[in-house]
Amino acid sequence: DVQLVESGGASVQTGGSLRLSCAASGLTYTNYCMGWFRQAPGKEREGVAAIFTGGGVGNTFYVDSVKGRFTISQDKAKNTVYLQMNSLKSEDTALYYCCARGGGSCRYWGQGTQVTVS
Repeated sequence: DVQLVESGGASVQTGGSLRLSCAASGLTYTNYCMGWFRQAPGKEREGVAAIFTGGGVGNTFYVDSVKGRFTISQDKAKNTVYLQMNSLKSEDTALYYCCARGGGSCRYWGQGTQVTVS
C-alpha cells in the first residue's frame, strides 16, 4: 500500500522555523511530483510547494506567499520530501499535507501535520 507520512508540525512563535518531512513508501518515488499543500480553518486547500523528483534546474515550485521563506527539498535515497519553513507568520497556520502527484492530480495524500504560528 502507498503511504505518505508527514511529521514535523508544531506550535511556534511568529518568526520561527519548522521543517516538515514526508516519507513515501509503496510507490516508485521518481514517478511522481511531490507537493505540499495546506488548509487553514474555513479556507480551501492550497498548493504551497512542489518538487519534480527527477531533479534538475528549475525543478521546484512555490506559491507567491511563501517564496523566499519556504524551501522544498528531497532525499531520494529515503523517498522523503522536506519543507523548510522560515520566518513563519500567523497566516501560515494550517494543516499541511503531502501529496504524490501524477497525471495532473494528487494521486496520494498523507494524513496531515498541524502547524500553528502565534
